[in-house]
Amino acid sequence: MYSSERSTIRDGVAGNARLTGAVAAALLVLLAAEGATIPFIGPLLGPHIFIGMLLIPPVLLKMGSTGYRFARYYTHDEPYVRKGPPHLVLRMLAPGVVLTTLALFGTGVALLLAGPPSSTLIFAHKLSFIAWVALMTLHVLGHLLEVPRLAFPDWRPSSSEARLAGAATRTMALGAAILSGGVLALLTLSIAKPWF
Repeated sequence: MYSSERSTIRDGVAGNARLTGAVAAALLVLLAAEGATIPFIGPLLGPHIFIGMLLIPPVLLKMGSTGYRFARYYTHDEPYVRKGPPHLVLRMLAPGVVLTTLALFGTGVALLLAGPPSSTLIFAHKLSFIAWVALMTLHVLGHLLEVPRLAFPDWRPSSSEARLAGAATRTMALGAAILSGGVLALLTLSIAKPWF
């Protein structure tokens, strides 16, 4: 639907897809930074914990945006039904991606709170990481080509074409998730001291 006053397209499905794509692009960068700490986890444990905590709000935002699409599709909301579901393979991977993500971040937070030594929690964190990497790799490969198309239009200055409504809200949501992640990570540093 078009709003002639502001030359803006109102499309909740497309807006949800853009939010999901923008968060996915930010997560790819943050997860790459987190992954870079793993081979040198001893000296880089501080950055590993900091980035891990910073990731929590953006991960929750991504789960929220995809969960919203899931709920709207399966409650037979017409625009989401017209858009259709993701590819069958991606739908089959989704529960595993969600569960391993929750396990990975849950064991990470539990490790932080429990403090050292936590052999059982370290093992659970490593095991959930291995399962998460396997599923997440397939998930990322399944969406890799669409992420740039979805992630960047809201960040470009408006052109002569109609703009998709909600761009400011989507960019603010992503910015707020990253900012709150940074605050959470900073607040966590004092709790993490026993690990150093």
